[in-house]
Amino acid sequence: MSKQATTLPKGFRGDMPNGFNPQDTSHLTSEDLAHITRRQRLLGPAYRLFYKSPVEVSRAKGVFLYDRHGNEYLDAYNNVVSLGHSHPRVVEAIQKQLEVLCTHTRYMQEPLLDYAEALINTFGGELGRTGCAMFTCTGSEANDLALRIARYHTRKTGVIVTAEAYHGNSGAVAAISPSLGKKSALDPYLRTVAAPDSYRLPVEEIGRRMAEDVARQIADMERHGGGLAAFIADSVFSSDGLYVDPTDVLAPVAEVVRKAGGLFIADEVQSGFGRTGTHLWGHSRHKVDPDIVTMGKPMGNGYPVAGVVLRPELVAEFGSSMRYFNTFGGNSVAIAAARAVLDTILEEGLMDNAAKVGSEILDGLRDLQTKYEFVGDVRGAGLYFAVELVKDRDRKTPDMDRALAAVNALRDRRILISATGVDAHILKIRPPLIFTSANAARLLEGVDEALRSVQI
Repeated sequence: MSKQATTLPKGFRGDMPNGFNPQDTSHLTSEDLAHITRRQRLLGPAYRLFYKSPVEVSRAKGVFLYDRHGNEYLDAYNNVVSLGHSHPRVVEAIQKQLEVLCTHTRYMQEPLLDYAEALINTFGGELGRTGCAMFTCTGSEANDLALRIARYHTRKTGVIVTAEAYHGNSGAVAAISPSLGKKSALDPYLRTVAAPDSYRLPVEEIGRRMAEDVARQIADMERHGGGLAAFIADSVFSSDGLYVDPTDVLAPVAEVVRKAGGLFIADEVQSGFGRTGTHLWGHSRHKVDPDIVTMGKPMGNGYPVAGVVLRPELVAEFGSSMRYFNTFGGNSVAIAAARAVLDTILEEGLMDNAAKVGSEILDGLRDLQTKYEFVGDVRGAGLYFAVELVKDRDRKTPDMDRALAAVNALRDRRILISATGVDAHILKIRPPLIFTSANAARLLEGVDEALRSVQI
């Protein structure tokens, strides 16, 4: 098939980590290039494609994606469908509910209350005893709502996040998401602290250092006016580079935050719903009780449903002073999907599976660390892993070029992962919770081959 038969329009950008580069198209077929050109014309330049050679998909099942030619891709990246693509239990729940009723939360519906009760019961501490649930469509909306409630309750404006955090793409939460890039405007009341980099910092000092850093930022906020409304964190620090240990980091931070009158918000979009294997919620690994928990992506296994669980007094004044309504948040079908996901995780032992298969993958990745000098660090919990590639082990210098080459080498072997971290030099591996030992073996073989291919 002929190459480069079409020219991409000016202004098309592919500057995200692991993004398609529109200036490098000589390897594409004319058919693929025509599709990409049409896509840019119809969808605009803000959308990005993954990989040097973008992947076309037409169907999916379990841990596999398939293109229109029937080629199979192992999905080791997608945490949206945490139960795997087209999970029969979720599909059935959605289909059955759609045949009966799909409406909003302004009508009395028992399944809505039943799910809220089941969800709240999964939490420990005060949230598990007295918490309230509110539902949205996306994690961005959930974080937006949490931020709005925190600012209303505290009458303060300041927010603290980690240096490369991502908390969503609404206007309010994009403004507290430094990872969106230097051209994305940040909230003037935002402060950042360093992530708990267990590869470069003494592990025994990380919790103390982070708490002290938060305290300094709070003092700076108060000096400039506004004060602290909330500290919000993803407890596996996914966008910062995935730092899952130690787990004594967030409790001292929460203490400093509350002493200043702020709220501690746990963003569970990445770490929740059993992802870490040992705990349903990532914050539980840190033995911290949040004031607000936000959820998204895997909550509906691909169906748009998200939400917050929070202390009742936080929403009491907010709710009595203004009405909150989300037309599609918590609709009948969304709740059916969410209930099917939660029940499947708890009843089918998927956390145990994440711990078991995750341990096999982590051991295999650590074996590869001994094999390749440029693999500086391997870390992970449950079914979430980071493989940090460096130019020099002593200096721990990030190696973005090699990392992105490895991601694309895996894509060429039809295994899908991505990259993370401020320098995009960390391989991010995040398989569905149903991953098997056989899937793990294929993944590890592919990673080995990809790393071998990027040796210099």
